[in-house]
Amino acid sequence: MTDFTPQFSLQSEALNCEDSNVWAVSDRAHDLADKGEDVIFLCVGDPNFNTPEPILDFARARLGVGRTHYSPAAGEPVLRRAIADIESKVSPHPCNPDDVVVFPGGTNAIYAVLSCLLNPGEEIVIPEPMYIGYVPICDSLRLSVKRVACPAEQNFAFDVDSIKAAVTEETRVVMINTPVNPTGAMATPEQLRELAAFCRERNIWLVSDEMYSMITFARRHTSLRTAAESLDNIVVIDGLSKSHAMSGWRLGWAVARGPLVERLAAFAGATIFGCPQFIQEAAAFALEFDTYFVKQMRDAYERRRNLIVERIGKIPGLSCYSPDAGMFVMVNVSELASSGQVFAEALLEAERVSVLPGTPFGESAVNHVRLTLAADDSELSRALDRIERFVTCANRQAS
Repeated sequence: MTDFTPQFSLQSEALNCEDSNVWAVSDRAHDLADKGEDVIFLCVGDPNFNTPEPILDFARARLGVGRTHYSPAAGEPVLRRAIADIESKVSPHPCNPDDVVVFPGGTNAIYAVLSCLLNPGEEIVIPEPMYIGYVPICDSLRLSVKRVACPAEQNFAFDVDSIKAAVTEETRVVMINTPVNPTGAMATPEQLRELAAFCRERNIWLVSDEMYSMITFARRHTSLRTAAESLDNIVVIDGLSKSHAMSGWRLGWAVARGPLVERLAAFAGATIFGCPQFIQEAAAFALEFDTYFVKQMRDAYERRRNLIVERIGKIPGLSCYSPDAGMFVMVNVSELASSGQVFAEALLEAERVSVLPGTPFGESAVNHVRLTLAADDSELSRALDRIERFVTCANRQAS
């Protein structure tokens, strides 16, 4: 009998070839923790809060009445209506529940949207530093990705002129992220309006990932859907993972118009066959009664941001700016190491603190590491003490 030789699709090969260094420091940290080492993890973006108890109670109640069956492909009407109501309150453009399609998480929503908008080989323009999850999605869809640098020297500020300059006749989609993971940068209403009009004139889709829309400090978030004068070419993606500490519930959505909504609903029906009823109904409840809980978490993130920024500012050789939003602080380590990867590896070995190197986010972040705000104040203080000790030792050895 001859041996079986497995063969795989190009799509799976693209996913299998993802840069193995992305989570190498984190994987090493978990290995050390499994061996009993005292490792402090500042590398992930999973909120360290529990889902608020009233949301849990509501979900339990919906389970109890049998809301465990198939859901409509586009989502439960109660959730689509709740999302549409929120959009209508903040936007001059009324939003109809039929403009909303529900997915199991924001990343899945992004995958579905790009699957419906682009063919293999077609061009998408994305500013960087950018969310790590975009890379495997674009690789698996075999897209041609043009990255637009938002320089660290300008605090990674959103740059409409650079995005516009990167667009060519081959560009089919521009995808932005505001607030940005990992930098916390936010686009202004004027920038969003200008970019939306520019893309519409060129018959280009503009997709906005707004997963951190409820975690802002300096000013309130402005959605692309609010800023744009016309919605023909606009897609907005959001969800509850970060703002409501519901990352494991896997609930996100896309808001669009007309034919695209029909295609997204068909895509969802063919690939996921709807999201769980009780989770969608709990999400609708969360969106209606979330003000207190979201504020409590947002205030905690702001306090932690201030703690990190203040402490990093006092450590010679490190620097950072204070992000306007999000769950992370980007720390410049260029005075101490040849890259964020080198710094992160050395920090973990010396002090058992796990941070995420900036390289996977894009060339603009290569000399940075990302620190998460998803750790309580005492844990952050312990980690910062270790980071300060590590840097002090490195500076002493260099002198």
